[in-house]
Amino acid sequence: MAKSSKKTTKTSKAKRRFRPGRWLLRWTLRGVSVVFLIAVAATLLWSVLNPPTTFYMMQESRRLGGVDHEWVDMDEIAPIMARAAVAAEDANFCLHWGLDVVAIRRAIDEGSSRGASTISQQVVKNVYLWHGRSWTRKVMEAAMTPLVEALWSKRRILEMYLNVAEFDEGVFGIEAASRHYFGVGPDALSNVQAARLAAILPNPKGRSASNPSSYVRKRASSILDGAATIRADGRARCFQS
Repeated sequence: MAKSSKKTTKTSKAKRRFRPGRWLLRWTLRGVSVVFLIAVAATLLWSVLNPPTTFYMMQESRRLGGVDHEWVDMDEIAPIMARAAVAAEDANFCLHWGLDVVAIRRAIDEGSSRGASTISQQVVKNVYLWHGRSWTRKVMEAAMTPLVEALWSKRRILEMYLNVAEFDEGVFGIEAASRHYFGVGPDALSNVQAARLAAILPNPKGRSASNPSSYVRKRASSILDGAATIRADGRARCFQS
């Protein structure tokens, strides 16, 4: 009887023996699950609600003493503005799932990062993350972008982009930008005005839409051609009703 009791005690101790590898794996999986659920919740939240601000806007507001920003729905934005933004920043917006592999490979071959970041990636960076070059942000951006693509419509992604993009120092979103540069609402933008607003991206602090340089004029003309092309070949269908 005593021998049996000793065997039971040894077996019990063996079961309770600490296994660091298993413990680490268990808590890693739990941590990943929590992070994933938080990301899903945050993505679902902004799929139906409009974010009042972003981390970068708050930074700029503190630095400048305030920023100009007002949300406007996609229905109140001239359709040409949406097409111009896509033509300028991500012509294959309707064809990819958030990461444009072809553009990424081309950028790598050319030794440049320009052209590899899609509108969806820029939305994730602007709404959920922070500005700056770091592998941590890039990895988080790449992980969250497919989630946003899965839970948001393309129209919602583009609406978000146009409302949080920076168009001048302290000027965020197409509503503020339209009035800042041209004194009109975003619904009244002409083709040329929309193309010039798209042309100052992604360097709004170094370019002007109302007083365009020869480069901005040339780029705006190219953007208008691109906007007409994506409308004709169907690459604007995913965001235009």
